[in-house]
Amino acid sequence: MPEWLNDTVFYEIYPQSFYDTNGDGIGDINGITEKLDYVKSLGCNAVWINPCYDSPFMDAGYDISNYKKVAPRYGTNDDLKHCFNEAHKRGMHILLDLVPGHTSDQHEWFRESQKACQNEYTNRYIWTDSVWNRPAGFNSMCGVSEKDGCYLLNFFSSQPALNYGFNKITAPWQMHYTQPDCVATREALKDVMRFWLDAGCDGFRVDMADSLVKNDDGKEATAEIWRNIREMLNQEYAEAAMVSEWSDPAKAIGKAQFDMDFYLDHHDNGYHALFRKTGSDGSQRSFFSKQGNGDIMEFLDDYLPQYHATQTAGYISMMTCNHDTPRMTLGFDELECKIAYAFLLTMPGVPFIYYGDEIGMQYFRLNSVEGGYQRTGTRTPMQWSNGKNLGFSNAEKEKLYLPVDERDCAPTVESQEKDDNSLLHTVRKILKLRHENPDLQAQPNFEVVYAEKGKYPFVFRRGQFLIAVNPSWRSASIPLKLVGNPVFQLGGSTLGNGCLSMKGQSFSIFHMN
Repeated sequence: MPEWLNDTVFYEIYPQSFYDTNGDGIGDINGITEKLDYVKSLGCNAVWINPCYDSPFMDAGYDISNYKKVAPRYGTNDDLKHCFNEAHKRGMHILLDLVPGHTSDQHEWFRESQKACQNEYTNRYIWTDSVWNRPAGFNSMCGVSEKDGCYLLNFFSSQPALNYGFNKITAPWQMHYTQPDCVATREALKDVMRFWLDAGCDGFRVDMADSLVKNDDGKEATAEIWRNIREMLNQEYAEAAMVSEWSDPAKAIGKAQFDMDFYLDHHDNGYHALFRKTGSDGSQRSFFSKQGNGDIMEFLDDYLPQYHATQTAGYISMMTCNHDTPRMTLGFDELECKIAYAFLLTMPGVPFIYYGDEIGMQYFRLNSVEGGYQRTGTRTPMQWSNGKNLGFSNAEKEKLYLPVDERDCAPTVESQEKDDNSLLHTVRKILKLRHENPDLQAQPNFEVVYAEKGKYPFVFRRGQFLIAVNPSWRSASIPLKLVGNPVFQLGGSTLGNGCLSMKGQSFSIFHMN
């Protein structure tokens, strides 16, 4: 695993919504380059860019028509190479988004695969043996190709699944994952990775990383493919990093040998219990809600087994949000977000901040754009200043990729820069502390000091630092025979005389004596 990950904090950028430099209403690669100094000023020293490849944009770029070409609306391949170079000059790293499971139905591979005559790409995708054979248990399309067969889909109807084969064969049209045509798909993926690594990127976030091999219940065959790819990286690009969208660290890190795996929001898992859980009556039941009705054990019972299973092999990556989930501000106010982010950014592993979360951008219920549906409201333009389109673009409003926040109280970088108590400055202070102290970086030194079912606070230790969290509006005290000096506080806490006392909605980091 690359050493540089231990002191890394990522910033996720949705390129079409970040910064528009040419006035067409859509963010671009040059906009990312122009804002690298801002990203670094946060304390984020690495960037993950959502797909920026050529695409018909039926799924916001996750339907790729050319893996090796930057979409013209974002710029050129040279623009992206320049972005890599400028990031490296600043000691920063950039991950691109790798979408290995499917392409657009406009990709040249698929156009060739659709043909009735046999060719190199006939089996690059998964086809049944007859157009009348609609396979049970799979999403599929038929009747739009010369080829006599239905093709399997991974997501939308325009996203045919690439053929990495099947682990368990249940029909004559299925190919085992070790067959040459399936191996050729894996090798084509390596070729794409080499292309961008040679261009200067530092690795990949892998979309739907567990989706490659079909009928692979235990994901053993899929993990085998990723181990093979990791072996290639170790031999040719030893410093390249990969983070998986798998949300099963024991498999993604332990078996597939990813460097990081996202701790995603799934119903009833630990992340959900921390930030997203609600009761049947709609009341807040998440631990970080100020209502104080959460249970830290719902998080720890899920997280700790995964942490212990992977702590010597890779990193669990927590995130403030991502392009697929509502922003935390949907349920939390600014102070709740400050406390939640302070926790996320002092946990072990490699954290990710979604663009705009550092200023408290809002989630809006919007009509679907480019296949976003309910996700669209998390993808609105970055709010830079109090000027036209909040500084995102000089285009007229009707040309914008998505509407900007038109409220008078819309948070912006410009306004929060002027407020020492802003969410923006809170993030900066926490990340500065993290970068200055190895004990607060990615290394696995997590130790629970106090956690009780349905109670507050939650206290844990990382090396020389004791971290105490009381998101509830109620004050809380526990006996604790430790002594330390506060190095960061939200709200107020005292540690001494055998007791930890915390005001409501408080967070403290103590350096232990």
